[in-house]
Amino acid sequence: MKTQNSKLSSGSSKKTQNTGPLKGLRILDMSRILAGPTCTQILGDLGADVIKIERPGAGDDTRKWGPPFVKDADGNDTSESAYYLCVNRNKRSLTVNITKPEGQEIIRKLAGKCDVLIENYKVGGLKKYGLDYAGMKDEFPDLVYCSISGFGQSGPKSHRAAYDFMIQAMGGIMSVTGEPDGSPMKVGVGIADVMCGMYAAVSILAAIRHRDQGGHGQYIDLALLDSQAAWLINSGSNYLTSREDQHRLGNAHPNIVPYQAFQTSDSFFVLAIGNDAQFRKFCKFAEAPELPDDFRFKTNADRVKNRDVLVTMINDLTQGFSTRHWLEGLAKRQVPCGPVNTIKEVFDDPQIQHRGMEISMPHPLSGNGNVTLIGSPLKMSATPVTYRHAPPTLGQHTDEILEELLGMDEDERRELEMKKVV
Repeated sequence: MKTQNSKLSSGSSKKTQNTGPLKGLRILDMSRILAGPTCTQILGDLGADVIKIERPGAGDDTRKWGPPFVKDADGNDTSESAYYLCVNRNKRSLTVNITKPEGQEIIRKLAGKCDVLIENYKVGGLKKYGLDYAGMKDEFPDLVYCSISGFGQSGPKSHRAAYDFMIQAMGGIMSVTGEPDGSPMKVGVGIADVMCGMYAAVSILAAIRHRDQGGHGQYIDLALLDSQAAWLINSGSNYLTSREDQHRLGNAHPNIVPYQAFQTSDSFFVLAIGNDAQFRKFCKFAEAPELPDDFRFKTNADRVKNRDVLVTMINDLTQGFSTRHWLEGLAKRQVPCGPVNTIKEVFDDPQIQHRGMEISMPHPLSGNGNVTLIGSPLKMSATPVTYRHAPPTLGQHTDEILEELLGMDEDERRELEMKKVV
């Protein structure tokens, strides 16, 4: 990859007016990879000013997680990976070497200007710099401090590092994902990280609400493993209620039948029947009107008990016609169903396009001047999300932030550069 200039201007990102509900909220983001950045991108989309702290000369690990990378005008890879782009818009990048006393002082001064600090260092990793919660809470009593770790700040495994894949395995989701006789299977994206980031956003907003109602800041301890256990949802509840372990069912649902992918004459489609009326409508269209009155299939509980027989019968029916036949016919009868789309087909879908789930933002390194990103799913009538900053280049806003928030003049900033603090 070509080395990029770390002091590029913000470009045209400032032209977008910030009308978000979190306008005026400032986040000191000392997280990297996926969970923390997911959280702060959500807050940034909602209007918060997110200051992303990165290591000078290195930055967020995900900048190097490619290919693919953004291409420059000559078709060469830049420093910006697609992975990094996915969760880092609406942030400003400031490089700080926190191993140096001057860097630690910058973080403390910025904390005094911020409402929230979020970090995902190893447990105890910031203590030696005096930047852990215990080292900052007395000086900044109104600061909401959020720590994200693999296993939490306490417990026998708290000292261990973790990545999403590990947590998917340890948190049970892989045991219920995949074909019944197949190997354990992870979800195709880093869902444990993403969900933890979403829980983090919710908890931060709750803490801000508490503070603004007359309280103070507080400490938030979020663990990837806890989050993974929480979103086991019905599978977890099934076990806790029955004390019977849950197993892989492929595309089938443990509590609803028929609710899975079925083969057609040319591909597959998903049938998602949630009640007896929908089942009756499906059977009528499938020219099997007798099935809903069969004692084995009258209720959902009956269908769950006899799922193997019913699924075989439905597969025999669906293979007789094309996917289009089933999708169009069932949609007209309001029977929930859908295609099994590729990623390309998702973003080609007119519904996805209409909902603004693919966006373009100006970027200083891109050969065509823009990067294409996944849009926010948050649709708010009075305070819509805004796209103000493309994912920043490394240190892109260092000078801007040091001058704006800490009042440092050019000589002070150049001295910090010479000392390799920023």
